[in-house]
Order: sequence, then structure tokens, then C-alpha cells
Amino acid sequence: MHLFEFEDQPWFPHAFRKYLTDVVQFISNRAVERSPVLEVLARLLDRAGVDSIVDLCSGSSGPLPALRGQLEARRGAVSVLLTDKYPHLAAYAAEEVRSAGRVRYRAEAVDATAVPADLKGVRTLFASLHHFKPDQVRAILADAARQRCGIGVFEGTERTPRALLMTAVMAPLFALGAALAIRPFRWGRLFWTCLIPVIPLATVWDGLVSCLRTYSIEELRDLAESVSARDYVWETGSAPIRSTPVLLTYLLGYPGPAGTSV
Repeated sequence: MHLFEFEDQPWFPHAFRKYLTDVVQFISNRAVERSPVLEVLARLLDRAGVDSIVDLCSGSSGPLPALRGQLEARRGAVSVLLTDKYPHLAAYAAEEVRSAGRVRYRAEAVDATAVPADLKGVRTLFASLHHFKPDQVRAILADAARQRCGIGVFEGTERTPRALLMTAVMAPLFALGAALAIRPFRWGRLFWTCLIPVIPLATVWDGLVSCLRTYSIEELRDLAESVSARDYVWETGSAPIRSTPVLLTYLLGYPGPAGTSV
């Protein structure tokens, strides 16, 4: 069900979008500590044979800055480039400084369905593929296959009654936690969270819509198989996020041996 999300709307005030993506970042940082995404992403880099990542739809920077050090401990130096249609430049610049330049960013808007050819590396989308309708998803996958780039799609939401209930209950708590924990502290974030609860309400709405828009493993597999891609391999799977009832769902694509096709 492709209802609208506030985060996607051009008319949504920039400050509110920033606060909302900060909440998503707050949730992502905690989820990634318990998820198997590190193992899956390391496998994708190995199979694609590269050591660079182009993150699409990065929001407030996503989980990659936190994962980069762990990836390097496993397989050596890894570079990360953050991109978004609405780039959060202040957050990206802070990550570039914090990582001593190992995390960089593209200041210009990047369309995930048509990534500029000069952006080389495995493409990743964390908790963002559900923002796209099926035809757009095919375009994202086809563009990666056409440019002979690996791609990894990771989703932590599900289109199930249980996921909807969990989101309705937990999203306001996460919004409050983000308002208190994120640094630098912003009075505006606290005001629009506690006194006038725009951010909790938008977080609940976007969270519920995200669940309703999330593709199942079977749907991801069908979308990948609908892409005509010679010498390219697709993998789908899911794995539990430790100490939670939530599953990490993923779709991987990478160039394969000559003669392989979907």
C-alpha cells in the first residue's frame, strides 16, 4: 500500500524532515548493533570484489558510518559515500570529519533510480526501498545491473499486523528518546516532540506506512527476477535481529561468472 510518507514530501518543512530523519537514524543505530547486516554486507563486498560503498537514500547518514570500522576490521579499508535526494549536509559533513575522510558525501541530490556513472562501488539502501513503487524498484535494480555494480537492499520493517502494532507503540518512544539523546541537543527538536508533538505523530504515520509499503522476500525475488540482467546474480534472505521479534530482510545483487543470468 503506497500511501504517502511525510519524509518524502517536498513541501514538508526542512527542519521537520531533519528531526524525522534523526529519529530514523536513532532507531537504525540501535537496530544495527543487533542485526546480522555486517555479515551480509561483508559477503556482498567480497562477492562484488570491491572495497567502496555508495549509500543511497542515506537520510541523516544511516548505519554505514557506524559499520565502517567493523567492516574494516574484517576485510581491510572500506570507503563510504553518502548520498540522498534531500542530502542532510550538516550530518554528512560531521561524519566526514569524524571518520578522517573515510566517509564522504555527495552534496548534490542523487536519484536512486539513475545513479551517476562516476559513483563507483557497491550500492546500499537501508530501510528505504519501501519508499519506491515497483516500477521504481525495478529501475534501481536494473541500473545497478546495467552499470555492473553490486547492490544490497536491507529492510527492518514487515507488512504484518505484529509489525504495525509494534510501530504504533514504539515509534513515539523512539521519537522522545531521539529528542533527549541526539547531540548536539536542539530545543527545537524537544519543542516539536513534547510540546507540539509533530515529530512523534509524523514518526508513527511514516512508520506505519513504511510497514504497509515494505516488500516481502517473495516480492523482492519477483522484482529482481523481472530485471533482465546477464552475468548477474541475485540473492534474497532474512535473518533475526537479536533480542527482538524483528527480521532483517535483504536482497543482494552482484556481477557473476560469464553465462549466469536471471
